[in-house]
Amino acid sequence: MRRFGLGAVLAAVLAVFGLAPSATAVDPAAAELTFATDSATATPGGTVNLSMTLTNHHTYDVWFVYQTIEPTWLTTQRPDLKFSFSGCTLATANGATPCAGTGPANLGGNYGTTIPPGQSRTVTLKLDIAADSGCNGNIGFYSYFYSEFSDSTNVSGGPVYSPVTRVLCA
Repeated sequence: MRRFGLGAVLAAVLAVFGLAPSATAVDPAAAELTFATDSATATPGGTVNLSMTLTNHHTYDVWFVYQTIEPTWLTTQRPDLKFSFSGCTLATANGATPCAGTGPANLGGNYGTTIPPGQSRTVTLKLDIAADSGCNGNIGFYSYFYSEFSDSTNVSGGPVYSPVTRVLCA
């Protein structure tokens, strides 16, 4: 008890004289990757749009982005689930434009960098569920990304998980 009392007195003295550690505000993340789907369910032969939005919270432009996308472990454990990416679009002020590529390859170039501070870019992948796909299974993805900024800093993030799409039988 005596040691506890001495520690409490020492902590109080440090706090009174301003020598105690102070809390500091955490800077917002330099870049953030979020996912959304246009449907939580799909049927064999159907499609789901998987959107990925990269937001630049940094005070400098995003110059470069590298991103991968892969099925989650649980998704890979269902060999009866059959799906593929068949299209990719980038949302722009003038409407959607085709992306440079789809699938688990480098998706970073699809964001149309440079991304100015405070702005976002959204890439949408079209996920096709095969007509002969198994039912009652979940399809989910995870992603890692790396971005570089015009002030020579960078940030890595991930895994970032997409919403899970449930494949239902019709």
